[in-house]
Amino acid sequence: MATQGIAGLLVETHDYEATKVFWTSLGFNNVFETGHGSGQFVHPGGGPYVFVNQVAADIPVTLHPILKVADAAAFAPDPAPEFAKPFAAEHWGTMHALLRDPDGRNVALDAPQP
Repeated sequence: MATQGIAGLLVETHDYEATKVFWTSLGFNNVFETGHGSGQFVHPGGGPYVFVNQVAADIPVTLHPILKVADAAAFAPDPAPEFAKPFAAEHWGTMHALLRDPDGRNVALDAPQP
């Protein structure tokens, strides 16, 4: 299997506090905040998490899925996708990569660090 499904959604925003209120009003619990305009929300009913990240007002906001991968080194779907950013270790404890779908949208991949 190339991925293990959708783990979460990245939601970029220009106003973290307003977006935090929005997601909590929909029943999501804020399980942690980074302290710099981002945080993770989960729904008690299950499903993918929502990770909200504030970006500067002059940067267009995006939304994209985050797919779970068991092993970054063994990830090899056929045909090979276009990588916008190859797997790299990130400060939040995962190997993270970005793919481009056929329409040019981002799809993120997260795998455990080796």
